[in-house]
Amino acid sequence: MDLKLTNQRFVVCGASSGFGEAIARQLLQEGAHVVLIARRGELLREKFDHFKEQTEIIEGSLIYGETLDKIEQSVQAKETHGIVFNAGGPPTGTPLETNMDDWDSSWKLVMRWKIDLALRLAPYFKEKEYGRMIFVESQSVKQPLPSLSLSNSFRAGVVGFAKSLALEIAKSGVTVNVLAPGSHETPAIERVIEKNKASLNISFEEAKEKMEENIPVGRMGKAEEFASLAAWLLSPHAGYVTGQTISHDGGSIKGLFG
Repeated sequence: MDLKLTNQRFVVCGASSGFGEAIARQLLQEGAHVVLIARRGELLREKFDHFKEQTEIIEGSLIYGETLDKIEQSVQAKETHGIVFNAGGPPTGTPLETNMDDWDSSWKLVMRWKIDLALRLAPYFKEKEYGRMIFVESQSVKQPLPSLSLSNSFRAGVVGFAKSLALEIAKSGVTVNVLAPGSHETPAIERVIEKNKASLNISFEEAKEKMEENIPVGRMGKAEEFASLAAWLLSPHAGYVTGQTISHDGGSIKGLFG
């Protein structure tokens, strides 16, 4: 299927590893131009060396206003067709294992910058009468995960914001959706495996195997599989899909509307 992404331009946050890297690569392979965002600019230059003509790099942390300023300026400077809101997650822990400093920092890491950047860019897309906005969150927004109380809470808040924004701008040709990945072979899953390893007093591999036993398809997902879904949602084909939270979890969500 031709996704019709050739020469379209996208911003991908957290592009140096995991889902962000995979989505950026998928878009580039489809012929798109991608603005890569990450704290480690040198790593971006190394990983995307073969796509120099199709990429731009903005180096900086997404929790800082100056990084968001640069993204906003980049979008205003050149026609842009969509953005992927994506970044690392907060520390693991049950509610009683956290403190208010954890909650304050996690609000900034998981939720605040996404709202700030979305409010800056939504008017641009609305004026252009076209745009694709995707928030990469977690399956925990549908089914809270043990020992991830910070993620469970703030990612659910992002879904509430995204749904509200989607309804407000739906008639303008701009779509807003959330992707809710389950366990995938990415660096982010390692902190969860380490937490399970410690709590169960078993090896890393044993903890990983136990996680996979609880996934109906019997394995963790691949970032490339996830990226193909994201690319379709970013394409012109997905104009009738908005305000949705779509799982990519190997069947892990137990509810009827997983």
